[in-house]
Amino acid sequence: MDWKSAINGFQQYLQLEKGLSDNSIKAYIRDTKKLSNFLQTAQSTTPENVVYEDLSNFVSHLSKMKLSPYSRARIVSGVRAFFNYLILEKIITQNPADLLESPRLGRKLPDFLSVEEIDTMILVIDQSLANGHRNKTILEVLYSCGLRVSELINLEIFDVFHDDHLVKVTGKGNKQRLVPIDNHSLKLIKMYVNTEREHTKPKKGEESILFLNRFGKRLSRVYIFKLIKTLALKAGIKKNISPHTFRHSFATHLVENGADLRSVQEMLGHESITTTEIYTHLQQKSLRDAILQFHPRNKKKN
Repeated sequence: MDWKSAINGFQQYLQLEKGLSDNSIKAYIRDTKKLSNFLQTAQSTTPENVVYEDLSNFVSHLSKMKLSPYSRARIVSGVRAFFNYLILEKIITQNPADLLESPRLGRKLPDFLSVEEIDTMILVIDQSLANGHRNKTILEVLYSCGLRVSELINLEIFDVFHDDHLVKVTGKGNKQRLVPIDNHSLKLIKMYVNTEREHTKPKKGEESILFLNRFGKRLSRVYIFKLIKTLALKAGIKKNISPHTFRHSFATHLVENGADLRSVQEMLGHESITTTEIYTHLQQKSLRDAILQFHPRNKKKN
């Protein structure tokens, strides 16, 4: 089997059987093509003939390209998924990626915003301008629900259950979850729907999308990124932030205030608890503070 046929089959497998999002599929295919390009340049080989040494050389090549450990780990993960697919399809009988090691990654908590910084960013939004109220609502919903940017832009009007204080979120792999939402954010959504959105005619197929641009289409990921960067600059925030920073802030503030990791995992839509464990040290700090405050041996004796 040639590389093109194998990669096309892998793409169909990711779409139909794994049900991954378009962005995840693009990333897997892009990384697999990096491998095929490297191997076809270095030597003429087909997917069936790849051995561990070939993959080890590829990983060394990635290191020389000065890619970050996270980028290299993502590529290695994609390569493993590709060869697992070949095993499932019985194209190969042994997986050459089984012994392939990923770069070691430090468990570093991403940048997050304080409540005061989030409030400042919202305050600098000029609501006298067109879409000002929409943009304020976007920030409040991002922080209130801990959404990914793709989840936000695809949110539909009927995904918001006002009476139950819940939002139905469609995440990676079209998996759905219910996330609580506060009264303040619900009021902002209702106000936006009844004012700014009411005066925007949706394009065909976009009728149910909650957040629309002036042309009646759903917002793009790029727009949300630019909006966040612009507001951070106006608010005088020096941190390197993105829409995902609001998601990290959501999770960080929950854990700092006593939420357990399992609950945070469900609200973030993480498939594995290991992804959520990046916030573990915050939970440990809360436990330490509680012990220091309440344990009899730590209380001052009169």
